[in-house]
Amino acid sequence: MFGPYSIDVAKNAPVASENCPLVVISHGNGGSPWVHRDLAAHLAQNGFVVGLPEHIGNSRTDNSLEGTIANLENRPHQLSLCIDGLISDVELKPRIDLKRIGAIGHSIGAYTALAIAGGRPKAGPHETPDGVTQNVAVHHDKRIQAVALLAPATPWFRAPGALAEVTAPIFMRTGAMDTITDGFHSDIVLNGVSDKSAIDHKTVDNAGHFSFQSPFPEQMTQPGFPPSQDPIGFDRPAYQKILHQEVLEFFQKMVPHR
Repeated sequence: MFGPYSIDVAKNAPVASENCPLVVISHGNGGSPWVHRDLAAHLAQNGFVVGLPEHIGNSRTDNSLEGTIANLENRPHQLSLCIDGLISDVELKPRIDLKRIGAIGHSIGAYTALAIAGGRPKAGPHETPDGVTQNVAVHHDKRIQAVALLAPATPWFRAPGALAEVTAPIFMRTGAMDTITDGFHSDIVLNGVSDKSAIDHKTVDNAGHFSFQSPFPEQMTQPGFPPSQDPIGFDRPAYQKILHQEVLEFFQKMVPHR
C-alpha cells in the first residue's frame, strides 16, 4: 500500500530487463504522482523504467507555489532532476537506454513536459511578483525524445513561436467534456508546433478532465472529491485499459530524433 493506493509491485526487486526506455510522469496542479499509478505500472510491466516525482510546491502535500512563476520554473527542473536521479542510480543506470527517454504530463503536467521538450513559456501578470508578463526560465532537456499530454493545460505557450522548438513526437488526448482544460489548450499545441504531423491527437468522447487518472479507491470515490468523478456514462476503468495500451505503443516507437 502507498497511502490509500494499492499497487501490484515487487519492492526492491532486481531490474528484469536491459536497454529499458525511461518515462517520467508529471502530475497535475495540487496533485499526486499516485493518480497515474496504473499507467506507470503498465509501462513498467512492459519493460519501461518509470519515474513518478511529486512536484514540490504544487502537490497535495505542499501547494504553496500554485499560480506562481516559481512553480512554472520549478516543475520542468524537477522533472529533469528526476531523470538525473534515475540514470545515475547504481542499479538502474546500466539498464536504462539513454537514447529513449520520454515524458508524460496531465494538466499542468503537460505544460511541464512541453517545457522540458523545448517549449518557451510565458507567465501571466497574475503569476509574477510585479504583475507583468515574463518569460519563464526553463531548460530544454534534449534527452526527451517523445511526450504524452493528457488533458493538457497550455496557456503559457500562446506566444508566437513558443512551441516551435518542440520537435519530439507528441501523443495528446483531450476530454470532450473537460471543463478545466478544453479544446482551446490542445489547439495551442496543434497550432504551435512546427510539424503538426508529429502529433497523435484524439478527443475522447464524454471524458472529463480527471478521466485520464487511475480510478480512485472506493473510499475516495465520492461526489465531493472531483478527481474521482467522471461525466455521467463515462467508464473510467474501461477507458484506462485503452489509454494504457495507446501510451505504451506510442513510447515503444520512441527513437532518437536529434
